[in-house]
Amino acid sequence: MDFRCFDALGIEVPEAGAVFTGQNAQGKTSVLEAVCVLVRLHSPRTSRMQTLARIGGHGGFGIAGEAWDMERRIDWRPRVPTRHVVEGDERPSQGGYLEDGGLLVWMGNDDLDLVRGGGESRRRYLDFMGSQVAPDYRRALARYRRALKAKNLLLKDGERRRREIESYEAIMIPAAEVLRRVRADLSGRLTEVVAERQRTIAGKDELAGMSYLPGGGMELGPALEQVREKEFRQRRSLVGPHRDELELTVNGMPAAAYASEGQQRTLALALKLAQGGVLRERAGREPVWLIDDVFGELDVSRRNALMRALPTGAQKWITTTYLDWLKETPELEGLARFAVEGGSLRAS
Repeated sequence: MDFRCFDALGIEVPEAGAVFTGQNAQGKTSVLEAVCVLVRLHSPRTSRMQTLARIGGHGGFGIAGEAWDMERRIDWRPRVPTRHVVEGDERPSQGGYLEDGGLLVWMGNDDLDLVRGGGESRRRYLDFMGSQVAPDYRRALARYRRALKAKNLLLKDGERRRREIESYEAIMIPAAEVLRRVRADLSGRLTEVVAERQRTIAGKDELAGMSYLPGGGMELGPALEQVREKEFRQRRSLVGPHRDELELTVNGMPAAAYASEGQQRTLALALKLAQGGVLRERAGREPVWLIDDVFGELDVSRRNALMRALPTGAQKWITTTYLDWLKETPELEGLARFAVEGGSLRAS
């Protein structure tokens, strides 16, 4: 395995899921992260695969498991193509590996950044959903990012690289169309669900709102023409999906600036619960919920409301530093219990 702090780990989890307990920095989150990487080729904690390899290991890592009745495996090594294997057959690309993979929702304490943080955190929220529900989204996102990076490098040389810049914009425009079509559709589906979840968890009539604001408008081509000279002067890209925003409000006011901490935490939970609902609606099946150290940080009323809101038929992988609150949570009966300490795991 050689993943994070684990040199090797084998675990069997029942259909309902499992709870992993232990102190901080013992490996609990890494168990959930391994599931996320195996299923979606994505870590919520880093974008650099090399940081997932165990220090002192062989320089790479491998993860294998049965997910949705299919044996799946990935092997990552530096400077060589990653192997993606399903049912013993190697898939030639990430897209091929993901096309029949499952769905995931990740919940963690840093979800508060969805409300308090900059636009990048909210774009990642939409990207994680879009990559799961739209086959062309992940490819369009990769093409857009590569072309944007090249364009920004060329902009440092100013107007004399105009032709080369325009050639990369020709790649960005159709990719942006895919991204914005999916983002707009997802935002429309999420709006009502987020508002309903906010009221449910808060236990009172708090009105949550959200609006998708494409940076420069929905059509990238005309927007680029309008800011062309300004981009040359500032030597950076000023419009496009990398500048999109998901505006969040509570009771009509910007959530980051005016909502209380409790309202902000509730809104972050509402966003993730709504994400799970939209994934289920689009795919016709429940996602797996990876819930990292969330419940212990919530007051009793929000914790109980969250537990009632989680779909009963979904598998849940939950980490926590202590078990006391579980006694008050009959909804988690049937989940396996594991203790994690120092990179080792045992049934508890």
